[in-house]
Amino acid sequence: MTSTTERIAVLGTGLIGASIAMAASRVGCSVTGWDADDDVASRAGKRAEFEPAASLEAAIDGADVVAICTPIPAVAEIAARALKGAPGAVVTDTASIKGSIAATVLPIQDAPRFVPGHPMGGSERSGPEHASASLVDDIVWVLTPTDASDETEVERLAGWIARIGARVVRMTPERHDRLVAFVSHLPQVASTALMALAATEESDEPEILLLAAGGFRDLTRLASSDPVLWSEILRANAGQITAALGLYIDRLTSLRQNIADADALAIERTFQFAKTARLKLTAKPKVRAGVAVLQVLVPDSPGALARLTAALGTGGVNIEDLQIVHSPEGGRGTVHLTVAAADAEPAAVILTGAAFDPVRLA
Repeated sequence: MTSTTERIAVLGTGLIGASIAMAASRVGCSVTGWDADDDVASRAGKRAEFEPAASLEAAIDGADVVAICTPIPAVAEIAARALKGAPGAVVTDTASIKGSIAATVLPIQDAPRFVPGHPMGGSERSGPEHASASLVDDIVWVLTPTDASDETEVERLAGWIARIGARVVRMTPERHDRLVAFVSHLPQVASTALMALAATEESDEPEILLLAAGGFRDLTRLASSDPVLWSEILRANAGQITAALGLYIDRLTSLRQNIADADALAIERTFQFAKTARLKLTAKPKVRAGVAVLQVLVPDSPGALARLTAALGTGGVNIEDLQIVHSPEGGRGTVHLTVAAADAEPAAVILTGAAFDPVRLA
């Protein structure tokens, strides 16, 4: 095996699988794809520009890397077939639960070539039509080697992941499942519960959703996710998500009591703590020199965002990150711009001159 991985097989060609295929293709890898649903495979092939394989065995023939992007219940069986049918390949998966995956694959022959993985990218959308190579760009891709995983195979897989644009982070399967319960699974549950509550209230107050502004829309975006997929994920990580939910409920209960007591100081402390933590989240980890975050109100009109970015580009200020933090409402939207700390003042001057009103948040 050379340092350059050439032959990639993607098994399961939905949103994640097709996106990985596209990311691999753009760096020169030869990609084959297979899906249990022929229609999904065909649509993914058109989107990601690969010829769907007639069978799983045909897809993995001669592969250097096999990426299993199927629903959780199918991973163990497909991993066994891939390890047997592609003796020269390192095999990984993309499931969002790692403990149960590792446990079911561990007894399989050739398990040293299996390295559980989880690319932390995705969307509330599903299907290959929404796939994009950019879904992989600079995301954290967790690898959770088992006791049986061969370190050479782990490094081999990590090298390929870095090549297609993602950042590898290694941890144990158990730690992964505990952490994603808080930052991935709990947000999905909270979003779904809030949307369901508002929809239930709508039966008595039919105009309630007409009042839904940007904050509500942002918080409930995840509620449009695939119900079958999320049922599988939550059941597979039931212990960790139950514990996370308990802690979340404790936080809500405490805040509810502060509100009932009209305890202004306690409420402000809670909001300030969360605000400070959220602002840290906006910075790209690879920006080492320090960053600043500017909040800018942008008119909800064609070309407004382009005018903002063009003004900074003309002024020589690089945008490290850009996030639309609220849906447009009241004729305008809110944008958070992350720039290098040294560029904060020049950026504010440029934006003010372009008729924007920037406010530095951090």
